[in-house]
Amino acid sequence: MTDDDIRLAQCLADAAGAAIRPFFRARFDLERKADASPVTEADRAAESAMRAILEAERPQDGIVGEEYGVTREGAERVWVLDPIDGTRSFVAGRAIFGTLVALVEGGVPVLGVIDQPVQRERWIGAVGRPTTLNDAVVATRACAALGDAILATTGPGYFQPDEMAAYDRCITPARDSIWGGDCYNYALLSLGQLDAVIEAGLKLYDFAALVPVVEGAGGVMRDWQGRRLDAGSKGQVVAVGDARLLEPILELLNS
Repeated sequence: MTDDDIRLAQCLADAAGAAIRPFFRARFDLERKADASPVTEADRAAESAMRAILEAERPQDGIVGEEYGVTREGAERVWVLDPIDGTRSFVAGRAIFGTLVALVEGGVPVLGVIDQPVQRERWIGAVGRPTTLNDAVVATRACAALGDAILATTGPGYFQPDEMAAYDRCITPARDSIWGGDCYNYALLSLGQLDAVIEAGLKLYDFAALVPVVEGAGGVMRDWQGRRLDAGSKGQVVAVGDARLLEPILELLNS
């Protein structure tokens, strides 16, 4: 991962944002995918714009995108794209969705961008560097006890029944919990506004960009067994702003 990779990731986010903004709170075509999740013209236009740049600048790198699948499977370096993470929020006109851009090397996320194109907020996380929001360094907040923590997740529909029960065990002793937010919850965690995010059913394009952002701000992101996240992870994720919250949460999730 190089400075030029960071430059390119920002170019990808710029292109996606330019494709998305004309559709925000406007009329557009909406379809349902096989899994019943929504997809819009904006999703497809944004991913197409990013893929065009990658084909021109990094034709040897792989691409994994939510809308158009895998290109050059098996490449050592892979760009992972989610043009609109939080399509339901986008459709509802809520500016808490985001474009996710990640670079994965050897299966490990090393660079991540969370871009909110309407509010013009851009988080950049890269291994070995502090996370920034619009070029200003950000950090998670101290929170050692679950009783002081605010937890978040996108929604109950993303959990299987046993996973929902596990999440309920975590929020019962917590100070508070919120629903909704998709990738924006992880961005808020990096700012010290939230203390933990717990989710399940995520795909690589949902979480790859989040890992460098969270960890570059001082947080920790793992799966429900406490393992580091990589291209083979199954999509059960925990992000905490203070590492001291990880073990209590894992214990409740697995009890």
